[in-house]
Order: sequence, then structure tokens, then C-alpha cells
Amino acid sequence: MPNWLLPENIADVLPSEARKIEELRRALLDNFRLYGYELVMPPMLEYLESLLTGAGQDMDLRIFKLVDQLSGRTMGVRADMTTQVARIDAHLLNRASVTRLCYAGSVLHTRPSGLHATREPLQVGAEIYGHGGLEADAEIQQLALASLSLAGITQVRLDLCHVGVLRSIIASDPKAQKHEAELFLLLEAKDIPGLRALCKGFDATTCEALLALPGLYGDATTIARARQVLPSVPGIAAALDELEILIQQAEGASLTVDLADLRGYHYHSGVMFAAYVPGLPNAVARGGRYDHVGEAFGRARPATGFSMDLRELARLTPVAERKSAIRAPWGTEAALREKIAQLRKTGEVVIQIMPGHENDQDEFDCDRAVVFENGNWTLKKLG
Repeated sequence: MPNWLLPENIADVLPSEARKIEELRRALLDNFRLYGYELVMPPMLEYLESLLTGAGQDMDLRIFKLVDQLSGRTMGVRADMTTQVARIDAHLLNRASVTRLCYAGSVLHTRPSGLHATREPLQVGAEIYGHGGLEADAEIQQLALASLSLAGITQVRLDLCHVGVLRSIIASDPKAQKHEAELFLLLEAKDIPGLRALCKGFDATTCEALLALPGLYGDATTIARARQVLPSVPGIAAALDELEILIQQAEGASLTVDLADLRGYHYHSGVMFAAYVPGLPNAVARGGRYDHVGEAFGRARPATGFSMDLRELARLTPVAERKSAIRAPWGTEAALREKIAQLRKTGEVVIQIMPGHENDQDEFDCDRAVVFENGNWTLKKLG
């Protein structure tokens, strides 16, 4: 096997693409800061128990595992940063007030999460801790849409769901609660025959509501249809009220409500959303409420947030124009070195040409040159 061959779904990022990703990362983090989010940098490696704590159990099959040669304990390479940030809020910061945190860094997956997905996403995201009200969910939704807008994406479809609907349906039916995991899988696949077979021993009202969920999909009018066909219980009414408010807050995006789209059901505790854009088969951003995550770290706090993969997002943005640059000869003369230093201080890109070589760059267009004329080093336009 050639020594330059990389593992499946692992790839190098070349100069022009790397610049797009890095500029997008800076723009997003700068925008998060305008909302009051503080940047944290969790480690790439942790003891496996920490990464799998609480909601992190769903990540078990996605985490690369290895043995720490110092302690002999099993460690994991992070597959998601959300649990790490929850640990920082609950255990290290330990603030009583609302805390806004953001992050950006590579994660590693044992298997790709979707069609054409990389196994080394560059995850960026934002989280709010300490406020259980819908105001935090609305801010996170707004920030996710603003992030996509910063990336130059104007056509966004926002899919909304709420785990409270399913949990309220089965809350009064012990038999249905025993089969919660199976129901989740059947609903996610919209397997109505499978649902009908499983529901035979359930309460009739529960069965009728479960069979209605796969059909409760569509635009904002889905909320009104759900109120008509689902049981009139406080938990369902509250979940639908929250979805209705968030629909009104989602300016600039087309909306879809899917009450059976329960990906992340065991992880989330309230509203869930996924953002889709033309050109990508996978969701470009996912988020929602997950109030119980910090409990395993000794401090349960209300929490909501979102994350996205910068690599996938950058694939949708056009190739940036080459940056204007200045060509300069290589030399040790004090006047030449001073001229180059002055130009770089003003933000100009100055590329010194090595003797006997020409430069070939993807990113720079040398439209000017430093030349020696009339006893001085001056800047001259080329072409």
C-alpha cells in the first residue's frame, strides 16, 4: 500500500480550501463573541468514562479507543465536543448565572455520520447553560441561522421536532414505556406496519397517537393538525406551543415540522432542530435542548445549543478570489528588508522569490513587485 494513502473518509485539506475553512471559523467565532459567548478549548483525549457520561453513551460506537501508557486506563478520542463543554460548565466554571460558551475543533469518528461525510469533522458550536426558558432556545436557533448566513448560505430549511410529544404520549402507558427504544427506531424510520404490530398491547389512545406521528410532517400548519389528532394532555400542548413560537422566530428560513424525526431522542430533552441546505445530503447544523447532560458531572443545569461541521459548510461556499500580493527579490540589503517589513506591517502579502525559482501559489496573485529604480526600492504594478 502506498505510504501516501489515507484511511477511508479521511482527507488532507489543501491551501485554498483550508483558507476558506479558517476564514469561516474566525468569522463564526467573532460573531459568537458579539452575542456574549466565551471560547473554550477542551482536550482531544479524555478518559473514556468522561466522554461516555450521561448522553455521551450514544457516542460509544463512534469513539476511537486507546490505552493511556501513563495510567493504564482506557482513553477516547472525542467524537463530539458537547459533553466536554457541559463538563466545563458544570465542574470547572461552576457559575450560578447563565453561561454562554462556544468552541471549535476537530473530532474523530470511527464511521462517517452520513453520505460522503468525513470521519474528521471540524466541529464548531455554541451552548447556553443555566436558563430553562424558551428564550435560550430561540437565541440558539437565531445564532445557527445567523451562522449559515455568514457562510453566504441563503436557502435554509429548518426541521423542527420536540421530544416532549412522544414522551407525553407514552407517559401514562407503562407497556409503551417498556418499548420506548423500539418506538423511537420505528418512528425514526416511519415504519407504520411495525408501529401497528408493536402497539397491539398498548392503550388504544396511545396506539392511535403513535400511529398519527409519522404523518405529522409538513409546514407550520402541522402544529394545528397535531392539536386535532393528538391527545389533549398538558405535555403535548406545551411542546406544540414551544414549536409554534420558534416557528415565528425563524426568519429567513423555510420551515418543516416533523414530529417523528427523533434523531438524538435519548440525548435531548425538549426542542430539536436540524438545518438543511441545497448541495448537502446531511444536515449542516443540528441543535436542541439537553437539560440533563451536566447531571453526571455533579451539577444538572438547563442547557441548549447547536453545532455544525465547518468542512461541510466550507464545501458550499465558492472558491475565494486569489489575494492580491507583492513579489519581491531575495536579498539582504537593509533598504530592501526595511521596505518589505513596512509593506507587511500595513497588511500586504509580500512573497520573496528564491534565487533561480518562480513561485506557484493557489492563493496569491502577485500583481505588484518591489523593484530597484533610481537608487531606491519602490513598489511597481505588474502587467
